[in-house]
Amino acid sequence: MKKPKFSDSQIIEALKRVEAGLSAQASCRELGISTATFYKWRAKHGGLDVSMMARMKELEAENARLKKMYAEERLKADILQEAISKKW
Repeated sequence: MKKPKFSDSQIIEALKRVEAGLSAQASCRELGISTATFYKWRAKHGGLDVSMMARMKELEAENARLKKMYAEERLKADILQEAISKKW
């Protein structure tokens, strides 16, 4: 996976500067990003601080791991069910 250009703390700082009164366009120019990127960040990370964002990433990783485990176990169960249902 591609490494992000901006860290979580940089994203939060950019969002806080706009909340403090700096225009979104000026902030985007300083960072070298498009306004669409800024608004996407705001939709995803708005209202979070750095510790909350770290916790969110941790939970997303755990969720992905659990989904993978579930898919593997479901596949095993389907294989066993198919083997049991066959007539000898």
